[in-house]
Amino acid sequence: MSEAILTTQRLRLRRPGPQDLDGYRRFVRSQRARYFYFAKNDEEAWKLYCMELAHWDLRGFGMFAITTHEDDTCLGLVGHWYPEGWIEREIGWLLWPEAEGKGYGYEAARACVDYAFDVLDWDTAVSYIEEGNTRSFALAEKLGAYWDEAATTRAPDLRVYRHPHPSERTEEGSA
Repeated sequence: MSEAILTTQRLRLRRPGPQDLDGYRRFVRSQRARYFYFAKNDEEAWKLYCMELAHWDLRGFGMFAITTHEDDTCLGLVGHWYPEGWIEREIGWLLWPEAEGKGYGYEAARACVDYAFDVLDWDTAVSYIEEGNTRSFALAEKLGAYWDEAATTRAPDLRVYRHPHPSERTEEGSA
């Protein structure tokens, strides 16, 4: 599992590596990361990125670097997240500004939701989304996830969006 590569019509999702640190650092040090994990300095960004990389070794899965078929430059991270202390397994996404508005987030996240159920054999998956992050709410809903108000959250300012298991889907993208 640790060397998985997912492909979609336009994208290649691969395990992140050292070459992706600069883009990650720029993102987590920017205001765009306010809904995720904002890093105050390069040291914090380094530690957060090390956690991204280590997750693959400790869990056998993790967030994928989003790239196109034509260019291996990382455009963001999307994938599977379950670090120590998480309540449920998560599908998460972080898109760099240059990747927004092109449908990459949906395309990559759709592949990861399918991979979670079909390959990782998860019976459930959620996305933890901070209040006010309307763009992520919209992406979760486009993926067919629904706000599970009864779910336990990691923090009071998070919504839990539950991704329906394929057996629960009535048609693509809906439950």
